[in-house]
Amino acid sequence: MRVLIADDDPIIRLDLKQMLENLGYEVVSEAGDGQQALDQARETKPDICILDVKMPAMDGIEVVKALTEENIAPAILLTAYSDHELVDRAKEAGVFAYLVKPFKPSDLPPAIEIARSRFEQNSHLTKEVGSLTERLEARKLVDRAKGIIMDQQKVSEAEAYRRIQQQSMNLRKTMREVAEAIILANSVSSA
Repeated sequence: MRVLIADDDPIIRLDLKQMLENLGYEVVSEAGDGQQALDQARETKPDICILDVKMPAMDGIEVVKALTEENIAPAILLTAYSDHELVDRAKEAGVFAYLVKPFKPSDLPPAIEIARSRFEQNSHLTKEVGSLTERLEARKLVDRAKGIIMDQQKVSEAEAYRRIQQQSMNLRKTMREVAEAIILANSVSSA
């Protein structure tokens, strides 16, 4: 698994890199500040990002927020701080795991594996929601186009649907595209 690590302390970065490599992970990128971490994550597309919370330029939580919004990779935050405000900010940003320093090397694999698994589940759900939203929107357009055909041609709902379906096959267009064309033509003729 390809890992990006970011910490403003080079000694901690080196220790973390050695821990990860000893555990069989590949460290593909290292950053000393939050902006650099985000830029490198966009470029290298790691499987996981392990970030310190307190960093210059952007803190780790701001980086997590951007990583989440852009669906780049899951993030684990490392910090010496465990106050509720920080944890709440991390949750809102979309962090997948939170480890408090000092931690043992054996704490990393479960956090990494769970974070990666949750990220993949979230990605799948996001795609599914997008697909369902698209299908619902297409359905609404087809229903609207059916209504136009029923009004203009005085046919039943089933016949209007059949006509849209037939036109879709004849033109090799989706039913949504045919419905959009019917709606557009109706709005132009009504104007």
